Amino acid sequence: MCGIAGILLANDAADTGPLDEIAQMMTSLRHRGPDGEGVWTDREAGIALGHRRLAIVDLSEGGRQPMYSASGRYVVTFNGEIYNFRDLRRELEGAGHRFHSTSDTEVMLCAIESWGLEAALRRFAGMFAFALWDLKTRTLHLARDRMGKKPLYVALAGRALVFASELKAINRFPGFSADLDFDAAAAMLSKGWVPDHRCIWRDAFKLPPGSVLSIKAADIAEAGGAASLSQRSSRWWSLAEVAANGRQQPIVGGDDELTDELDDLLRLAVRERMVADVPLGAFLSGGIDSSAVVALMQAQSRSPVRTFTIAFAEGGFDEAPYAAEVARHLGTDHTELHLSSAAARDVIPELPRIWDEPFADESQIPTLLVARLARQHVTVALSGDGGDECFAGYGRHFMADRLKRHQSLPLPLRRVMAAGVGLLARVARDDFLSSLPLAANVRHMLRSDRLDRFAGLLTAAHADELYRRLLVSPTKDLTRHGSPASIASAPQLDGLLSRLLYDDMAGYLPGDILVKLDRASMANSLEGRCPLLDHRVVEFAWRLPSEAKVRDGRGKWILRHLLRRYLPQRLIDRPKQGFDVPIAAWLRGPLRSWASDLFADIRRDPDGVLDSTKVDACWRDHMRGQDRSRELWSALMFRAWRNEAGRQRAPIDKSRELDLAGV
Repeated sequence: MCGIAGILLANDAADTGPLDEIAQMMTSLRHRGPDGEGVWTDREAGIALGHRRLAIVDLSEGGRQPMYSASGRYVVTFNGEIYNFRDLRRELEGAGHRFHSTSDTEVMLCAIESWGLEAALRRFAGMFAFALWDLKTRTLHLARDRMGKKPLYVALAGRALVFASELKAINRFPGFSADLDFDAAAAMLSKGWVPDHRCIWRDAFKLPPGSVLSIKAADIAEAGGAASLSQRSSRWWSLAEVAANGRQQPIVGGDDELTDELDDLLRLAVRERMVADVPLGAFLSGGIDSSAVVALMQAQSRSPVRTFTIAFAEGGFDEAPYAAEVARHLGTDHTELHLSSAAARDVIPELPRIWDEPFADESQIPTLLVARLARQHVTVALSGDGGDECFAGYGRHFMADRLKRHQSLPLPLRRVMAAGVGLLARVARDDFLSSLPLAANVRHMLRSDRLDRFAGLLTAAHADELYRRLLVSPTKDLTRHGSPASIASAPQLDGLLSRLLYDDMAGYLPGDILVKLDRASMANSLEGRCPLLDHRVVEFAWRLPSEAKVRDGRGKWILRHLLRRYLPQRLIDRPKQGFDVPIAAWLRGPLRSWASDLFADIRRDPDGVLDSTKVDACWRDHMRGQDRSRELWSALMFRAWRNEAGRQRAPIDKSRELDLAGV
């Protein structure tokens, strides 16, 4: 795992001085690779590649990057891991190739030289974003892994193309214009995260998952802007095709047969992700996904696996006891850090700098803290991310199954039911339920916003309307001009559950979940690995019958069935809790002053996005007892990010700015 960046100048560039900016770009990515830095420059071709190294496999100088291929035709700067590199290496050695290191980067380059870029990409099992320069054709190839685990931002800056693992590196390039994309900002305020097909800066974009962009210096002047350039990327792997093909060609088999196949696939995915020349462990929350990953790690390890949990001192938000029970049963070497609420809140000022696009998933706080804890002991941590998207673990997935059955009831009856749920929501808004001795998961289900949402879903006239209502954010719009439509085009799939799973896997997963894991782990120089998102597991999941995912009103049936082979039933059958923090209560209490200052910034310095009148009304509602924390947290994180972005922009020397105008 590393940080990468690069610059390619247009072929009519009169000055190669901007290539020197690669040094400043790499400095901003030091946290992603504290173990070394490498820069490769070809001034005649007008290209510079940079690499910050977090040494994981082959800690010797043989793993340094940027790296030449054996023939000298290619140079690569690569972020990520090719998990099946040992199998590929044996195949290439059988064809007569010889290797000088034990790194996966050398194997990757040899595979590309032997089979061609796209054929090699299809053979790679891993997470990656890389830049490959072809010295023969003078073509820059930018590639990203299938699921979008590793980030790659691309931007046009004057007469240069720049790319990097994080936007903060692109911000260091003097020719880059950091102009806000208002649609991306509005989407973030609606969802809490910037969708992967958008970027907060207008002149930048994220390379789509499973795609490659090939560009020459002559193409830069003709690119016509970042949006136009992004359309030139091509898919070497398509989630839409995998989903459609999987639903058309489902797996046939009994429950035990399907579980056996999943067991074999996950054992392979976990085993490949346990290859490292540095200490390795896992995040363990005690939930289904992380417990499954840790169980399969321990089943294939000769020594106790290192596991890590944050014990969060706030009623109803602490999963540490569950994690400790799982760890004891499996025999892991478990580390539990007990944190006060004050210690958790102390990291909030760091968040806008770490997530250098605005990001408002409050679980970023415990994710950052558990990564910080793990890094004190290991350099690699496996996580359970992806289980919900593959095997239907979110409430909307099994809610869809229940609501589909309600669709057979007459609409007038469903309206009466919805009115009853609406009354309960009003009681919840009046904070009456807080005085009742309810379990944390029950209190979570009886939140007023959830009840309002359920009431709206009950009155959907048909399946298509139900699908749209399940996707639309239930939060109130706090922007000046409204949020853009965000339901992406999807392949024709066989039912409501498949459509929801596709939307989550194509949208929420790369836009929120994987961004959260990448930034939280890499801010601490920790590599996070996700075996449940191995492409072979994903492709298998799309071929599973729906009843293997949602059964008896519960999600992730097949994963639960698998876990029974490793854990007792009592450690499996408990309500889903999530990695949450009590933002609603904090905003009324210890974060009130911090929030008030940011709301004052919104009123004092209008940014053209947030409507201060709507924000103030939302704040008043929250202080009166309504739970408006989702809207408010998004607005606060957006404003805090705007303040941080203003500080990050390095002063630009005007004489150099004039030079760049001719580049």
